Amino acid sequence: MTDQVSISERDGIRYLHLGSPWVQGAMRLEKPDQLELTYIQQMMIWSLFLPTPKHIVQLGLGAASLTRFCHQHYPEATVSAVELNPHVIATCRLLFDLPENSAALNVIEADAAQYVQQAADHSIDVLQIDLYSADAQEPACEGEEFYANCARSLTNDGIVTVNILGNSSVHARHIQQLQNTFAAVAWLPESHDGNLIAIAFKNPPQIEFEKLYQDASVLEAQLGLPARDWVDDLLEWMQAD
Repeated sequence: MTDQVSISERDGIRYLHLGSPWVQGAMRLEKPDQLELTYIQQMMIWSLFLPTPKHIVQLGLGAASLTRFCHQHYPEATVSAVELNPHVIATCRLLFDLPENSAALNVIEADAAQYVQQAADHSIDVLQIDLYSADAQEPACEGEEFYANCARSLTNDGIVTVNILGNSSVHARHIQQLQNTFAAVAWLPESHDGNLIAIAFKNPPQIEFEKLYQDASVLEAQLGLPARDWVDDLLEWMQAD
């Protein structure tokens, strides 16, 4: 992994890169609290199923979009973000409005795989995984041992969302690993540049689409997220399965 962090700005949006043209995160300067990228918005699909999490963990900080968003909109939760690159953490504090650590927010400089390996059983409600090196060819962490540690760390109602960036074989490999580990797995249509967001449940959820659409309308009003689109995609996915 390169330590090099670079910044670009275009059309009012600030982008974070790790020594390559690949975008590792983005923030609209006039609306820093909104989630700018489609796949980052999709990483919040867990909010349809778990409205009151107590501990939210992000593996991979990126431009701190999810960290800031969850810290703002889930004030009763503790938000932890795990990032291996100290330059990313420093850049997010300087240029991407990342607050300093507090009782409710903990940004940890650590290896993500080691973090979940050492995490206490049943200690995390929501785990958001977005781990990439500079070339962004495939996730930086994978394998059934990694995902098993993720599952072990979750509470009984815990949920994982993961960005599987890569080609179709990368997508298929990670989906299979998730299905081998979690009780239920679904995924949204690929958004752009190979980003595919999967959601995995420690225990099978009870899905009632009428209620999901109602909850999605509330999320759209409260959080400004396209949640009804997610429900549409889940319904289409289930009907095609």
